[in-house]
Amino acid sequence: MQFLIVLPLLIPFAMGISALFRFRESRRLFAVVASLINMLVCGGILIYVNQNGMLVSQMGGHAAPFGISLVIDSLSAVMLAITSVITFTTVIFSLATIDIDRERFAFYPLIGFLLLGINFAFLTGDLFTLYVSFEVMLMSSFVLLTLGGEKGQLAGGLKYVTLNLISSIIFLIAAGLTYAVVGTLNLAQLAERLSDVSSPSITTLLAGLFLIAFGIKAAIFPLFFWLPASYHTPPIAVTALFGGILTKVGIYAMWRVLVMVFPNDMVLLQPLVLTLAALTMVTGVLGAVAQSEIRRLLSFHIISQIGYLLMGIGLMTQQGMMGTVFFVVHVILAKTALFFIAGVIHDEQGSYSLKKLGGFQKSHPFLAGLFLVAALSLAGIPPFPGFWAKLILIQAGLAAGQYWVVAIALIVSVLTLYSMTKLWHEIFWKSRPTPIPQPAQPAKNHRHARLIMTPSVMLVLVILLITVFTEPLIGIAQVAAEGVLSPQPYIQTVLVKEAAP
Repeated sequence: MQFLIVLPLLIPFAMGISALFRFRESRRLFAVVASLINMLVCGGILIYVNQNGMLVSQMGGHAAPFGISLVIDSLSAVMLAITSVITFTTVIFSLATIDIDRERFAFYPLIGFLLLGINFAFLTGDLFTLYVSFEVMLMSSFVLLTLGGEKGQLAGGLKYVTLNLISSIIFLIAAGLTYAVVGTLNLAQLAERLSDVSSPSITTLLAGLFLIAFGIKAAIFPLFFWLPASYHTPPIAVTALFGGILTKVGIYAMWRVLVMVFPNDMVLLQPLVLTLAALTMVTGVLGAVAQSEIRRLLSFHIISQIGYLLMGIGLMTQQGMMGTVFFVVHVILAKTALFFIAGVIHDEQGSYSLKKLGGFQKSHPFLAGLFLVAALSLAGIPPFPGFWAKLILIQAGLAAGQYWVVAIALIVSVLTLYSMTKLWHEIFWKSRPTPIPQPAQPAKNHRHARLIMTPSVMLVLVILLITVFTEPLIGIAQVAAEGVLSPQPYIQTVLVKEAAP
């Protein structure tokens, strides 16, 4: 089954080179088929890995640590699977919302290259190829962000690429220093060797540099200002894809590098990490509460939810890590669904401003139901997945004696519910303001209406499925947490070592 490990790279690459196709319609069709196959493959990988153990492949015929190792364990399998679902639904949503000009300029191939970078980050077993995957993501995401050339897009794209380039520079410096200290970039060998470094202060410095580099990617406090300045500028399909996935790649890098490779240094950095988590939660949710535009509000909530994930990492316990894995699946689904619903609302009433919206509860009761499920899950209301994710993190915080960060997490959860209630009132409950006369728009057919609603329905159905079958996901999250906190099986498999008797 080793061939499975390269499919999450080959399929997005094929989707990317579909830019060579002459006809726009063929790119659209190929994007749908490729993203569907990718989703089925990644789902199969998740099932296989959790039944049979991790998959490892050494590229180029060179054994680790000299070659490039591709590794799929429970954690990377979960991330591959959830990313594939979001990519497929984004492609479907794009069919109904992306204009012809953007499609002509390789919109769907760019999604393929972005997915290639994301999947490569989840698969790679060394720091250098992780850096390369970040650069692939940065290039494709910057083009997607600015595709169309509108003034707001260019301004947001400049801020986005500037701070992310700074992150890349810091990452490259940290990787170079790591190689100078330890003599390897292979993650398995790093996890094995770093505990033997004679000067622990050097490894703590390296961990701090990686924390800054990945913190910019993940949009933690105070490094998040690029996100609310840029995520509301592109088409909503791009915003949904970015909001659901991109910052979570930074969190994954923290799991894989900081938690697995620098566990002792993360214990020393715990007060700093938990403080940053609390500030990320608070600033994100306060920014969301102050917004009167749907995309900006949801963008600030991305930051707030990253704070919960950073909290779980900072606790450095198995329960905390299990909570972050469960939480990341929940928040990716809920957040992307809310962005899709915002796109449907804009398609119907032509605005993202809360002051110009209203009346959807009467005119679109089914859409109101979809919104309620996603919003209540994001706010952590039982019995939805967000409640269980936050409950696990709260219990982990209490067990670790970090009562102050638990208190902040609970307060932020209340404010999240308040902001979701605000959206409900402004969009669905209140009467629609008298619309300003607009030029006549072409009538939308039933096919368009079904197509634009399908992604939201799919994601909400997955949320409801997890609501009913919570225990299996908790089990998978527990296995993933164990693999990161106890990396000996990872080390032995990647470096082809015999297990100790």
